[in-house]
Amino acid sequence: MRKFLIYFVLVFLLASCGSSTEERRRLSRQEAARVKRADSLALKVAVLPTLDCMPLFVAQETNLFDTLGVNVRLKRFNAQMDCDTALVGGSVEGSVSDLFRTERLRRKGIRLDYLTSTNAYWLLVTNKKARLKRVSQLGDKMIAMTRYSVTDYLSDVALKGVKTTANVYRVQINDVRVRLRMLLNNEMDALWLTEPQATVALAHGNHVIADSRKMGVHAGVIAFRSDLTADAYRRRQLALFTKAYNQACDSLNERGLAHYRRILENYCYLDKSMAARLPKLHYNHVAQPGVSDVGMARGQY
Repeated sequence: MRKFLIYFVLVFLLASCGSSTEERRRLSRQEAARVKRADSLALKVAVLPTLDCMPLFVAQETNLFDTLGVNVRLKRFNAQMDCDTALVGGSVEGSVSDLFRTERLRRKGIRLDYLTSTNAYWLLVTNKKARLKRVSQLGDKMIAMTRYSVTDYLSDVALKGVKTTANVYRVQINDVRVRLRMLLNNEMDALWLTEPQATVALAHGNHVIADSRKMGVHAGVIAFRSDLTADAYRRRQLALFTKAYNQACDSLNERGLAHYRRILENYCYLDKSMAARLPKLHYNHVAQPGVSDVGMARGQY
């Protein structure tokens, strides 16, 4: 009788464990399905650790998106090419980019619409140890940039008509954080940087020899897949996204970048000392990029 009771208890326990395990699996499948559905309904935007993305970071971290009732998920990358891959593959609906990249994608058949231009600019920074003070001194030197991007085009413009003693070598370094580290580790002669990486480079005593703003190149944009506007739900999301973006711009202009040190540290990997060095930037409300700017980028690559 005792053996029978022990056997019965063991069978009961094994059955209970099996049932419990199956229940956990069922709940896990349900949760995975719920997360997948929520992600598919969210408005996903690819971003970089750069200051042109600050309105998005501020809107996310100060709950402007949530308050307006739009579920936005920022997908963080360190290289523009990774943002492009996500945009082409459909894992994001929008991306912060530059006109030369987006016009190239359009030419390859990816239908994109521009939501707004951004305040991004790029500086050609040279290694202080290389003692390069002019573009003409770049002969036999390396410039870090990204192919088929604004930095590629800016290299063309900077070097046009300039006589150098030897060829200038363009080295493709896509990750903006790696690019900066290569300068700080004295592994690169010159490189194109936007903010806040440019501020960090200058704080370490490196030099600027070209500025996209002085070259008349305004290429920063936020682009979305065109099929987004075919769906009423997505159109409403985009309208609320725009409203939150504009509110974040107002807050940045009123309070300044230094007010958002925690966001700068989290999203741009910037410490407090560097945050205090940032230039005063103005953030404009959503506005289409200039026709001439789009025309400049169209057909380049």
